[in-house]
Amino acid sequence: MEPMEPTHGPTARGPRAEGPSHGEEPMVYAYEDGNVLAGPLSEIFAVDLTGALSRCAHCGSTGPVARLRVYGRAPGLVARCPDCDQVIMRLVRGTESAWLDLRGATTLRIPLGP
Repeated sequence: MEPMEPTHGPTARGPRAEGPSHGEEPMVYAYEDGNVLAGPLSEIFAVDLTGALSRCAHCGSTGPVARLRVYGRAPGLVARCPDCDQVIMRLVRGTESAWLDLRGATTLRIPLGP
């Protein structure tokens, strides 16, 4: 019996790419699971995000996160653009998880320091 190829994890295969047109076998790309992001994400979120620059998706205003207007009467925190009042970010924290919604920001530039 041949060993089965994993369906997830570090050696799993991604979708097949468009192959050559003359009957040759298409290439298969390998991928890693999301655990590979643990190191880079811990570097980013270990810094103080209040100094990070956010850009509003609605009006294009750019400024530090500390400049946003934060409202705490919702089930979580809601941060709004000080220029156009659109929602930039939402943060809801549960007992075992946190949810961060950044759909109101086109970018979030995070200083990593020296």
